Amino acid sequence: MSTGNKQKRILLVMSSVDEMGISGKQTGTWFHELAAPYYILTEAGHEVVFASPRGGEAPIDLLSMKAPFTTEYTDRFLADPVAIFAARNTRKLRNIDYSTFDAVFFPGGYGLLWDLASDSFAIKLIRDFHKVGRPIAMVCHAPAILRDIKKDDGQYLVKGITLTGFKNAEDTEIELLHHLLFSLEDELKNRGADYQSKANWEPNVVIDGVLMTGQSPASAVPLAEALAERLG
Repeated sequence: MSTGNKQKRILLVMSSVDEMGISGKQTGTWFHELAAPYYILTEAGHEVVFASPRGGEAPIDLLSMKAPFTTEYTDRFLADPVAIFAARNTRKLRNIDYSTFDAVFFPGGYGLLWDLASDSFAIKLIRDFHKVGRPIAMVCHAPAILRDIKKDDGQYLVKGITLTGFKNAEDTEIELLHHLLFSLEDELKNRGADYQSKANWEPNVVIDGVLMTGQSPASAVPLAEALAERLG
């Protein structure tokens, strides 16, 4: 179902959480997964609107702002007053009429395990987008938000769907698996998803219908490019 927008609109949804539960480890949105899609989609002629559960300034993972995790996109974002303003003034997710958007993009980062994965508004948005056939792009830890989403028939949305997301082996390599609220890989497999991964940190984009998923930060660029292409 088309929105009728001449200029396609993408809602980019960030987490509002900046720490990993009781561990107190700082987190937020992974910077490259925010910056790369922002530029790839806006340069393709689309409008990108930032939102988060609480609105206002959405936290960026500090680790992702340091080498070796910075990229040409993060450098550009930091030097771009318009982009920085948008990230510091995100719209409050619940106040948005998402029926006016053509697609949604969820960047990763650990914060979302604590808010978006159980956010009823985000869950309803994804259900509705899936129903009307609008693209849902999710990278890294963002597919964790799919964990509890059910279709009208009561079946899990991911049952029988081919997808990817951050691997247990990747979480283990950076010694964070034991700090997480839950494992994306385990939970999606338990819900009946056909979870597919490549070697740690390799670019990997899996598309199944309207659901477009990327495995790790290296997948942010190809995923955003695939979404830009789909939107035309």
